Amino acid sequence: MKLPKSKSFVYLNILLSFLSLTIIFGGKVMAEGQTKFNIDFLDQVEPIKMKDPLAVALGAMDKDEAFVYRYEDAVKTAGHSCPAVSGAYRLTQTALKHLHGDEIPVRGNIKVTFRGGIGYRVNGPISQVVTLITGAAGESGFHGLGGGKFNRHNLLAFDENSEAPAGAICSAIFERIDNGKKVEVSYNNSMLPADPKMGELMPLSVSGSGTDEQIKEFGRLWHERIKVVLTGNMEGMFVVKE
Repeated sequence: MKLPKSKSFVYLNILLSFLSLTIIFGGKVMAEGQTKFNIDFLDQVEPIKMKDPLAVALGAMDKDEAFVYRYEDAVKTAGHSCPAVSGAYRLTQTALKHLHGDEIPVRGNIKVTFRGGIGYRVNGPISQVVTLITGAAGESGFHGLGGGKFNRHNLLAFDENSEAPAGAICSAIFERIDNGKKVEVSYNNSMLPADPKMGELMPLSVSGSGTDEQIKEFGRLWHERIKVVLTGNMEGMFVVKE
């Protein structure tokens, strides 16, 4: 059916307006200004939902709503994607599931203690992702309102007198403030597969001296490992101790 010229003009304007606000990447439509990642499995990574009473109290969202954190948020926080950042996301997710079951956890209601100091292995980078999701912060955390309500200050700590279990690159104890329930999750990524070509391609990618094809291939191989951390179930990678 042939549309009248007036209607054709209207539909054309609508289409052009839509295209001006979106960019199409590989069949996916992304809002202008949205980050485009070279990670093709992000939609397979389970998001993490967190309630935040402080956000409700200050009008950022309704009481029945929740923050939704995705792995992309952890990547933005760290500025990169790697086994430590992906491990931090999955470690936190694992701990929250054991502490809350099907309930949505509450930011600010969780204390986290890492085994080892802040500079121990990868505690520092992993703790940043933990803070992002749980709200648990160290000395720089929010002190709360009205005498400490919604406090996030000193809910994150590092025990310099203890170490992660053998083989683990990180181990953290998560504790619910409301009922005292605790769970420790250790992360060991020594079993991650690694393509031999990564050793050759990584220096080229890091230095920027590789070709576009070499850098892209390194990124693909690198994220094959990340995908295992985020979506796989390798025995011994995440060990839970209640």
